[in-house]
Amino acid sequence: MTDLLLSRLQRLDNHRNILENTQRGIEKEGLRVNAQGQLSQAPHPAALGAALTHPHITTDYSEALLELITDPFPRTDDVLSALLDTHRATYAALGDELIWNHSMPARLPADQEIPIAWYGTSNSGMLKHVYRRGLAVRYGRSMQCIAGIHYNFSLDDAIWPLLDLPGANLREQRDAGYIALVRNFTRASWLLMYLFGASPAIASNFPAVQNGGLERWDADTCFLPHATSLRMSDLGYQNKAQSQLKLNYNDLETFLDRLYNAVTTPWPAYEAFGTKRDGEWIQLNTNVLQIENEYYSNIRLKRSTKRCERPLTALDERGVQYVEVRCLDIDPFEPAGISADTMRFMDAFLLYCTLDESPAFAPQGYCERSSQNFAKVVRQGREPGLMLERNCEAVSLQQWGKDILDRVEASAELLDRVHGSTLHRQAVAMQRAKLEDPALTPSARLLAGMRDTQASFFEYGLSTSRAHADALRSQALDAATQARYQELAARSLAEQHALEADRKESFDEYVARYHANLQRPHRKQHDAA
Repeated sequence: MTDLLLSRLQRLDNHRNILENTQRGIEKEGLRVNAQGQLSQAPHPAALGAALTHPHITTDYSEALLELITDPFPRTDDVLSALLDTHRATYAALGDELIWNHSMPARLPADQEIPIAWYGTSNSGMLKHVYRRGLAVRYGRSMQCIAGIHYNFSLDDAIWPLLDLPGANLREQRDAGYIALVRNFTRASWLLMYLFGASPAIASNFPAVQNGGLERWDADTCFLPHATSLRMSDLGYQNKAQSQLKLNYNDLETFLDRLYNAVTTPWPAYEAFGTKRDGEWIQLNTNVLQIENEYYSNIRLKRSTKRCERPLTALDERGVQYVEVRCLDIDPFEPAGISADTMRFMDAFLLYCTLDESPAFAPQGYCERSSQNFAKVVRQGREPGLMLERNCEAVSLQQWGKDILDRVEASAELLDRVHGSTLHRQAVAMQRAKLEDPALTPSARLLAGMRDTQASFFEYGLSTSRAHADALRSQALDAATQARYQELAARSLAEQHALEADRKESFDEYVARYHANLQRPHRKQHDAA
């Protein structure tokens, strides 16, 4: 354990109240399927409100891809309770439909039959829709039906001055602290895929399977015997245009500058498509990225945005507010797709990433070896004797994993002192057991479940999703909570209608203004905000 990690842990031990204000929230995706497991062709249920304006229930790429969002909370149990309540409120409006509780889809229809999410006729709603049309043109619709868990995490601003970070004021120290977190996360995120990856199997008709080098489970299923997360492999989110991007994680200004280049630089293949076809918009522009959110990364630096504000502009003007971890698979064994133990481990892991030494990457600001380690673990993570590369030397996955967990456990011990429990250490102990016995990992358990029931991935996925649906439906919301969700739905519909009635410019003009709102980031002295 490094001296810096120990000294920072000791310093925070004298300021435990700061860690009480740590915030975490969840965004959980899940496809709506009918009772037979086929992708729903029905529109987003009106009883759930407007996907454009509802704070907790929306859609992502497809009209059938639900996204359930919690507020940020200072306590893990409150996050899980809110996520479960939103699931129950959603199921109250789904009729006989189910939420597919796996990251990889199964038995998708033909690509053109996958419905793109619709957000109404307001300019902001059309922007979201056309952006998704662009994703369809660029990558196909099937890939956009992959689902995951996004874990949002922020620390109290009072922590940053205690860590002796570079910066003349709080804003600069906070930015430096979150950037350092991301560097350590990048180096160690392969471990999350081993511990929580839950997508070792895939439907045999998924488009990327053809060239994936997979083994055949049965007529409907392909897999890799030691894979942890095919979702996060090159079979999942892949983008040839993005493969050239090596965003800099050594300082925020350079990171934003490179991201700016990506959203303003044309890409020849996308130029060939154009932005309109037969007078209809098919993508927002022809650049490497239409907008910043198109960049597929395992973790994102985030700042809340205003309507029509660009994420890059918000980060440049107001700095980093939180990080969004995007590489977690849906846990198929949990009704909400994630457990409280996983959340507690994530808190300890992200605190470790914040507090430990975080040396800069090579001058280009990108760590190629970390990317190679990650790619190896998602496809081979449970392979006996698997070796990774650490500091230019070979090291076994188990040994390196134990070294990381020793540091994470030190953070967990501090969090337990903050909360007066042993739950964070217990969460770390559960992960140690997975390093000792790969059969305990979700990816191994999923394959074992398929083997024991002699089921295809589709059959197993439908069975587990149906069981979770039955459990959630049997736990109806109390009257007050149900009424609150009904009020949120009604309010969201009214807000969408108001936006549609208040349209003062054409969509073409709105898109032009949206693009014009993007300014090249520039180095500057920040105030103490």
